[in-house]
Amino acid sequence: MILIQSWEDAQNQAYPIRQAVFIQEQGVPEVMEIDEFDPIAAHALAFLNTQCVGTARLVTLNRTRCQIGRMAVLASYRKQGVGGQLLGALIEHGREQGMAEYLLHAQLIAVPFYEKWGFVAQGEVYDEAGIPHRNMILLI
Repeated sequence: MILIQSWEDAQNQAYPIRQAVFIQEQGVPEVMEIDEFDPIAAHALAFLNTQCVGTARLVTLNRTRCQIGRMAVLASYRKQGVGGQLLGALIEHGREQGMAEYLLHAQLIAVPFYEKWGFVAQGEVYDEAGIPHRNMILLI
């Protein structure tokens, strides 16, 4: 089950997942994890039974453009479709809001996952928080 919530409602379940994946597992500095976009983003939470196992967010940039980010799934629940459910829910949520252009900063290892959803890589590979990334876009 996927729920879309405000940061106020989602943070108690989303942040521990982001902390486990980004800070502990991937070594992202803790000061980079929470930013000015969390309070204005729509946050997707993935539940298996009653446990929250994944999260992602959608930030509205303008009337038709948005950015997906902070997608994280707990290690023991990866390769089970949770990431796809989160991504699909955020794309649908964006469509309901009139979004036509979806941007994201994909970790290089995740580029094939996003390509399956129709995202196209743009520009060169760059470093973000010590991890190779590539910008990607989906036009609806």
